[in-house]
Amino acid sequence: MASLTVRQLDEALKQQLRLRAARNGRSVEDEIRNILRSAAAEVEATAPMVAAAAEAKASAPARHPDVSVNRVLLIVGGGIAAYKSLDLIRRLKERGLSVRCILTKAAEHFVTPLAAGALVGERIFTDLFDPRTEFDVGHVRLARETDLIVAAPATADLVAKLAGGHADDLATAVLLATTAKILLAPAMNPRMWANKATQRNIAQLAADGFVFVGPNEGEMAEAGERGRGRMAEPLEITAAVEKLLGANQVRPLKGRRVLVTSGPTHEPIDPVRYIANRSSGKQGHAIAAAAARAGAEVTLVSGPVSLPDPPEVKTIHVESARDMLAAVEAALPVDIGIFAAAVADWRVAGEAQQKIKKRAGAATPELSLVENPDILSTIAHRKAQRPRLVIGFAAETENVVAHAKEKLAKKGCDWILANDVSPETGIMGGDMNTIQLVRDSGVESWPPQSKEDVAAMLIERIAQQMAAE
Repeated sequence: MASLTVRQLDEALKQQLRLRAARNGRSVEDEIRNILRSAAAEVEATAPMVAAAAEAKASAPARHPDVSVNRVLLIVGGGIAAYKSLDLIRRLKERGLSVRCILTKAAEHFVTPLAAGALVGERIFTDLFDPRTEFDVGHVRLARETDLIVAAPATADLVAKLAGGHADDLATAVLLATTAKILLAPAMNPRMWANKATQRNIAQLAADGFVFVGPNEGEMAEAGERGRGRMAEPLEITAAVEKLLGANQVRPLKGRRVLVTSGPTHEPIDPVRYIANRSSGKQGHAIAAAAARAGAEVTLVSGPVSLPDPPEVKTIHVESARDMLAAVEAALPVDIGIFAAAVADWRVAGEAQQKIKKRAGAATPELSLVENPDILSTIAHRKAQRPRLVIGFAAETENVVAHAKEKLAKKGCDWILANDVSPETGIMGGDMNTIQLVRDSGVESWPPQSKEDVAAMLIERIAQQMAAE
């Protein structure tokens, strides 16, 4: 090993060492030894993390050779919405994207580097003057070694700094030094969003070529606060990322037209009452979004739900089963029809034009029910404009597979996705689902997973079927 003496150092560095040694009450030689011991200890402390990252990388499943690996740099700003950034990392990684992450100092109050690093699979960047990276101007490398930068949440402070061209921390320095496209997901109090200064900053950034997703309108973290300022949901941001990177993404359903139904239907009894069910529409909306990500032209016919319309999807809102059938038929022809809506089987024969009043001593009113149109069967049995692939759902509480097989034969569809919606499963209205894919060729049991993952798996199966044909 080559030797290095103090005499060989340049005068500026020797002067810094003398000053540091004097502050710490040491000789210059002892100060150098202390610096070297600290550096060695830091290397030893980080060695397990480096080894773990290398092991995780080595054991990670190989990506599909046709999928281009795009690089996304996620900047997490310091707002309560930062907790959503962890789910955003997961969503981006699910789509085969390479993700790096910068946490601002304020963001570290909401999200720890350990939590973000566990999801990213490598170290998190936080400090503009980090000696481990800035020896070769690390912030410039971060700015260059990416295809897209996403700031989520983009707080009012971060937006103001960007509009003014500030570079006083790692995040703003990278944003100022990059030539990559920048996507901002604003998140702040509604009054902050509406403030004239914020709106000037947003207008300036838009003119400078920044792209925005959100903010959405809704309840805020503060009690009693509601308005525009909620950060877009992770799936919305992911869709915006995929759109910006779309030229390099494999889209197996590109050129296909897909029709999806979702949610419940409301069958009116009188002007204020209706017959309905517990469907939330989460599964159908997730399928529509997944089909759009796969490149399809998607029409979603949705009953009454409290979900936002999926991005890049044409959404038609309806109330009753008859309304839904009319909208579905108007959307034809399509290549693929996916009927995930929980359509009410019956409706009241004669809807009351005025509210039915409860009167003391009066008899309980009788409701005469008639059967609603069967949308799945109607479309599956069409002679003209029948989709090449018709997929239905079977929500059951017992004998799930047996009933699904009966439904497959009776309805005339090609596939049935069956699930157990007994109250104890929590599937109806919940975020998880367990599917049995029933086809003439057999039954495929899927593991319990999120409804977004069910949607992704379904679109993958559909793409395989379309490719085979």
